[in-house]
Amino acid sequence: METRNPCLACGACCAFFRISFYWAETDLATPNGVPTELTEKVNDFRVMMLGSGGKRPRCAALLGIIGKRVSCSIYGQRSSVCRDFAPSWLNGQPNEQCDRARAVWGLTPLLPGEFDSPRDFPKAA
Repeated sequence: METRNPCLACGACCAFFRISFYWAETDLATPNGVPTELTEKVNDFRVMMLGSGGKRPRCAALLGIIGKRVSCSIYGQRSSVCRDFAPSWLNGQPNEQCDRARAVWGLTPLLPGEFDSPRDFPKAA
């Protein structure tokens, strides 16, 4: 049985925010970490996902068409900032950042009940 996960038909957060995190989350320091070739240096301590900076951000790991069907090419290796981002109503509460990213892409805010259950949402590997 397939479960509903509206994130797989969205991707707005991956094409709205700068995705920056501590450099040691990359595969330079962490086995199976974020692939270094998909990052660029922000400063001595932080890196960001390629494509996520600038006026028209889009993470280099995002595959698909925003608002239709998307996936993350490094889902099991994604950074903590991605793992920790909770879409609206996943945990029973709205997320203003999720709603704002969706609005920029012409998508309506998620509503309660759009996930089958919080336990159905993919967990960090």
